Amino acid sequence: MSVRSRHHGWVSATAVSWRLLIHRFSFVFFLSLSLGLLVVGHGQPKMAEGVRTHVMDSLAPILDALSRPMAVATNVMQHVKDYVNLQRENERLRAENAQLLQWQNVAVALENENKGLRALLNYKTESNLAYISARVIADTGGPFVRSLVVTAGKVDGVREGMAAMTGEGLIGRVTEAGNWSSRILLMTDMNSRIPVTVAESGDHAILAGDNESTPKLLYLPQDTNVKSGDRVLTSGHGGIFPPNLPVGVVSRASSGAYEMTPAADLGRINQVRLVDFNLVGGAFNPIASKIETDTKKN
Repeated sequence: MSVRSRHHGWVSATAVSWRLLIHRFSFVFFLSLSLGLLVVGHGQPKMAEGVRTHVMDSLAPILDALSRPMAVATNVMQHVKDYVNLQRENERLRAENAQLLQWQNVAVALENENKGLRALLNYKTESNLAYISARVIADTGGPFVRSLVVTAGKVDGVREGMAAMTGEGLIGRVTEAGNWSSRILLMTDMNSRIPVTVAESGDHAILAGDNESTPKLLYLPQDTNVKSGDRVLTSGHGGIFPPNLPVGVVSRASSGAYEMTPAADLGRINQVRLVDFNLVGGAFNPIASKIETDTKKN
């Protein structure tokens, strides 16, 4: 073994022995110090209290400095926890909000349907008249046509020429009847012509649609006394509609031009009542066709 190796081994052994010695003496030192402090604290309490106070004052800045990173770490962890909880709460509220929106849409649809059905109850049909309640499924209004499509057809008893009513009054008539659906020509359509009378003046006229929201009153007498606010009713002429069905009110009467505002809001119709008045006149009335056929046979 070389001299260098022997020297290195001696140094290592010496270092180990010194560490063992320091550990043993440090244990004895601190044990003796603790016992001494107990004796002094028991015999000289004021002196021990002063020593503790000085030691506490000396260590306070160190403890404060050590506690600050822990407080910051605690706050950071709390903020992270709050953020995670906030995300979960946000997701839960989003799900509840989506569900509430669905229920809101259902509630609005039911409310609109309920309003339409309640409005139909305002119109009381005679006991001997056949009528069918139907729901509007399409509004085919456009630049050249004003009509509605409803969920009732021939299998339900719908026939061409039936009057289309709401709780406010007449809106038009059935012009096409399929097996499961029908088309209603509104009074505002340019092809619509309805014989009417002005209730206050008694003047007769033809209500002509022009694809605008206010159809025109044509062929009134030159000396008519019609004014805004007068009620317009069906006259019963032509045998298509019976007399005295509410149609609307005169909205403008000036310079010989008379317009009428329909009694029903034609842009917000959800439910209609199709009424068969069993009139013998009119091109669409099935009873008139039957009478004509029977007459030819005889």
